[in-house]
Amino acid sequence: MESNPSTKTSFLTADGLSLAVDLRHPSGQPTLLFAHGFGQTRGAWNAAAATMARQGFRCVSFDSRGHGESDRIAGGDYHMEQFVDDLLGLARAQPEPPILVGASMGGLLGLVVAGEVRPSPFRALVLVDITPRWETSGVERILAFMQAHPDGFASYAEAAEQIAAYLPQRRERKSEQQLRPLLREGADGRLRWHWDPALLAGGLVSESERYQPRLLAAAAKVDVPVLLLSGERSDVVSHRTVDEFLALVPHARHAEVAGATHMLAGDANDAFTAEIAGFIASLETADVPADAAKQPATRC
Repeated sequence: MESNPSTKTSFLTADGLSLAVDLRHPSGQPTLLFAHGFGQTRGAWNAAAATMARQGFRCVSFDSRGHGESDRIAGGDYHMEQFVDDLLGLARAQPEPPILVGASMGGLLGLVVAGEVRPSPFRALVLVDITPRWETSGVERILAFMQAHPDGFASYAEAAEQIAAYLPQRRERKSEQQLRPLLREGADGRLRWHWDPALLAGGLVSESERYQPRLLAAAAKVDVPVLLLSGERSDVVSHRTVDEFLALVPHARHAEVAGATHMLAGDANDAFTAEIAGFIASLETADVPADAAKQPATRC
């Protein structure tokens, strides 16, 4: 049993959707706000959040709109700006500016908020295997997996087999208990992934490439401490994209986690959380640009 089990709560977005939220160690400090990747749920952070809560941190994780137990948009009209606004609202709802831990899509949303909003709603950023410009082949592999089974699965065992094929680096197959939050049973008895199919069919995916100039511009304006964690075996980021990011954000730190893929937190949770803990311990002496606190409180 976790020494700091999660408490389920919710957050109401500006346009009226309810997002599912888990809170661990509510009296801890500082606050870590965990933002998952496209097609994931807040459950992707369970091990990391539990570890960090045991170390005394207040940990908040949530399902993005259209994912997991959060509300879906009627009609399926999803756009990146909605996700940006959701993250900004969640950050501002915390008792103090949180440290964002954002994986993939969650990290990109964090870059937009951190680069465009003044004063920054974040104390610091931890970007998990994502850079403003990514390797298209790796993203295409993720989308291919998400699109591969529109008719769902006949059983949890069948779903576990497909996940094992997609994540061959994982030694253990997911159990039915672990899979239940990731699948929904339809009226036909078939099990389908937790995300709204409209996320793949609508404009959200097509917008991602067009977002890159904005992401690059936002990264250059980030004025809070940044840690970029990448997986040694990632096919989404590369030495090329990491070098470009570090040139844009010269005060950022970078650490590569040995043996990990794009699914870094799940592949190597101990190494992942150790890097974050070390980064947080160093924040008191982080070299942040001197004008970080002088920006007007406006949205660019």
